[in-house]
Amino acid sequence: MTHDHDHDCGCGITHEHVDLARRRVLAGAAAGAAAGAAALTGGAATAATDEARAYYADPETPGLPQIDMEIDPGRTALVVTDPQIDFLSEDGVTWGVVGESVTEQGTVDNIERLFAAAKAAGMPVFISPHYYYPHDHKWHFEGTLEKTMHSIGMFDRLGPLNLDNFEGSGADWMPQYKKYIEDGKTIVCSPRKVYGPAQNDLNLQMRKRGIDKVILAGMSANLCTQAHLYELLELGYEVAVVRDATAGAKVPEGDGYLAAVINFRMVANGVWWTDDAVKRIAAAG
Repeated sequence: MTHDHDHDCGCGITHEHVDLARRRVLAGAAAGAAAGAAALTGGAATAATDEARAYYADPETPGLPQIDMEIDPGRTALVVTDPQIDFLSEDGVTWGVVGESVTEQGTVDNIERLFAAAKAAGMPVFISPHYYYPHDHKWHFEGTLEKTMHSIGMFDRLGPLNLDNFEGSGADWMPQYKKYIEDGKTIVCSPRKVYGPAQNDLNLQMRKRGIDKVILAGMSANLCTQAHLYELLELGYEVAVVRDATAGAKVPEGDGYLAAVINFRMVANGVWWTDDAVKRIAAAG
C-alpha cells in the first residue's frame, strides 16, 4: 500500500515538512554558537586558520606512543561520512552550531581536496551517508542528538524509494562534491540511522574489495566520524583520520571538535592534516 504522506497519515512528514524543517535555525543551544559563526566570513577557508591550528595543536611533548599508517595501493580507501548540505552548507540546518568549526578548519574545501587526490590516484572512495525516512520519526526513544536531528528535519527524505525534493535539499551532497560522488565509481553505502556504520554496508563493501586501511574524513568529528573510527578499528581496519577534513558542533555542553581530536590522538592509527594526506595519496598512487 502506498503511503502518500498527507496531513492525516500521522507520521508528520509531508513535502512541506521536509522542505521547511531543514531551513529552520537551531534554537536554544544554537543561539550562542550562531553569534560566533556570524562573525566569521561567509565561505569556507581553503585550509585551517592559523588560530585554529594553534588552538587545537598537538602537544609539543606527547605522552603517548606516536603511531602512523602507511598507504598501500589496492588496500586503502577514502571514506567520507555525511558530505551533505545539512552539515556543511550555510543553508544546512546545523550551520548555527557547526559553522564556526567548519570555517575554522576549512572543512568543505579540505574534503574536496581529498576527493580530488583519491580520484587522481585511483584510490577507492566510499560514502557513508545519513538519511531519515518517515518511519524513523516514529521511534519510541532517542538520544539527545537523535532527538535534535529528528526535530529539525535533518537529512529528511520522503521515503527510501522517493527522491522528490531531494535535489538541493539538506540530505543532498554538497554541490562541489557531486562530480566526485556521482562519477559512477564512488561507492555510496546504504544509509545510517545513528552515528556509526554498524547498520549499513560499509564494512561489507570494503571487505569485498580487499580494503583493510581507511583514510577517514567527513562530518561530524565527535559523532559520526568518531563512531566510524571506533567501529572500523574494532573490525580490524587501520584508520587514519584527516583532522581538518572534519569539524564539530560548539554548544554550551562543549566543543565537539576538541573532544574528537583528543580521542583521535588516543586511538587512531594516524592523525593527518589534509596537506599531508594529499601528498601521501599522490605518492602512493
